[in-house]
Amino acid sequence: MSKVYTTQELIQILAAERQACLKGKRLKLEVTVFGNPMIDQFIKTDGLQQFTAYQDFKTAIHDYQRENQVSGIIWREMIVKGKSLHYPEVDNELIAIATDLEILKAAKNSILEFWYEVTREMDLYLSFNNSKQHQQILTPDVERIAQITEWASLWKWENSSFLEIILQLGWGKPEEAYYKRGRPRSGSEYIHAVNPGNRPIG
Repeated sequence: MSKVYTTQELIQILAAERQACLKGKRLKLEVTVFGNPMIDQFIKTDGLQQFTAYQDFKTAIHDYQRENQVSGIIWREMIVKGKSLHYPEVDNELIAIATDLEILKAAKNSILEFWYEVTREMDLYLSFNNSKQHQQILTPDVERIAQITEWASLWKWENSSFLEIILQLGWGKPEEAYYKRGRPRSGSEYIHAVNPGNRPIG
């Protein structure tokens, strides 16, 4: 029986392949920009060939995950205002398999409780237009969004003078929700918490 790679091993394999593609060691040579040989011969396609080679490799890794039931989940720890949370998240290069979705759904309430606790007294903003614009909202608005979503994730931007905590509330497949490719079956809303008087930067 052949060895099945772990989640961490797949992450390392993808990182190495990404570096090889960026250095031009992997190219998908049949990639064209316009599909017109007269035009394509004058356009540099190296970057597109590198990107496409990596995307093809990543698709093969995702197929491997499905076939061998290899989780895409990594565990994160977030510490804010002296409080900490250990929570699951799908690595942004991998996909969630069915059991991963159940883990994410089970963690939603603890992520929300942590977020509500550490964002008390902070201003809340809902992002839209691919996070280019933000609209101020209130906690009841967040609660309504949370009721119609399936899972949650967190990020933060922090330095000595600024704190922003981003709550992602999603549904469907995280790999589709993150890049907004899967609407309406997969998607997410992002809520940004910042100290009063600040605006979101994330």
